[in-house]
Amino acid sequence: MKHMTNVARAASWKTASSRSERSERIRSALLSAAAEVVGEVGYAEASVTMITQRAGVGQGTFYNYFKSRQDLLDSLLPDLGEQMLDYVRDEAVGGSGFRDLEEKSFRAFFGFLKSTPQFPRILNEAESFAPAGFQKHLDNVSKRYIRFLQRSMKNGELQDYSEGELEVVAYMLMAARSYLSQRYMSPDGRSVELPRLAADAYMKFVLYGLVGRPPEEK
Repeated sequence: MKHMTNVARAASWKTASSRSERSERIRSALLSAAAEVVGEVGYAEASVTMITQRAGVGQGTFYNYFKSRQDLLDSLLPDLGEQMLDYVRDEAVGGSGFRDLEEKSFRAFFGFLKSTPQFPRILNEAESFAPAGFQKHLDNVSKRYIRFLQRSMKNGELQDYSEGELEVVAYMLMAARSYLSQRYMSPDGRSVELPRLAADAYMKFVLYGLVGRPPEEK
């Protein structure tokens, strides 16, 4: 998510061609500003004043789009999560089979973090400060991940799993991405650099597990 000044944000909606487009741009600017503010100071310190100043709108305008500060905070992670999912999907286009698609999407997740470095903090603090948004995000991501695993199963892959186990698999892989993003975050929390070794180890684990199949099943 590229940083945009409040002047640029204001200009973006002033040039909107319709009232609905202007409304959509203002709401997007508020969410974008909130992401920056929460990424910098955390949920607890992020105030409506800080967010509206960053977005370049008046506080009265804020309440035309969100019922309260908490309403915005609960909307923040799901909004960013949808952006992340769309980015990962677009980057994985052209992948073939589970192995290729999983590796592309894994690397794309960390590519998204480079452009949106505030995402890990927003995700990790959400459970405490925006629980409704946190749960919605988990539901959104897990549902899309499960659909991907179901398609792989229908294509003859993942034969060692039942369909009922796919939700468990999805949450394990989601957790791996989250914790790896924390492990490889820079000391100042402003970037995540995933070493090739880590990406290779992740794929080795996904494909072969810790001990592989029992000898009699190979």
